[in-house]
Amino acid sequence: MKRLSFAVFLWLASAALVGAQENAQTKENAEPGIAWKWANFAILAVGLGYLVRKYLPPFFRSRTAEIQQGITEAQQMKRDAEARAAQVEARIQKLGDEIEQFRAQSREEMRQEGERIQQETAKQLGHLEQQAQQEIEAAGKAARRELKDYAAKLALDLAGERVRARLNAGTETALVDGFIQDLQRQESKN
Repeated sequence: MKRLSFAVFLWLASAALVGAQENAQTKENAEPGIAWKWANFAILAVGLGYLVRKYLPPFFRSRTAEIQQGITEAQQMKRDAEARAAQVEARIQKLGDEIEQFRAQSREEMRQEGERIQQETAKQLGHLEQQAQQEIEAAGKAARRELKDYAAKLALDLAGERVRARLNAGTETALVDGFIQDLQRQESKN
């Protein structure tokens, strides 16, 4: 900055000399006040130089600091964004692994559930077979009992007819009736 102010001073000094020379020439041409114009210009240039030297460097320094701070913040934001992107990618990768793990786990659970259902079905079929067997046995017993009852009734009827045929009419009727009553009593007890 010192060089700039020195350069401005030299320029002003040379301008003053040029102005003085012109002033001498203009006196001949009779233009009064040109020296004052050059003096005003010099004062204005020095004042502007002073203001530029005083206020522009701090302005540029603060502006440079703001830009550097902005760059630093942008770099930090970029690093944060890259870190978040890496985290998201890791989560996505991890999510894929978790999905595969859930699939394997669900397959295993489905297999176990299938086995449990098969075992439960086999158990139910066993119960049904046992129950059917019991019902068949009960039906067989009932059928045998009915058959025995029917056979006993037929035998009684046949025996009654044979006894009646062998006996005379009077005895026959009394004996057969007593015998039939005895058999009926015994049958009702069974």
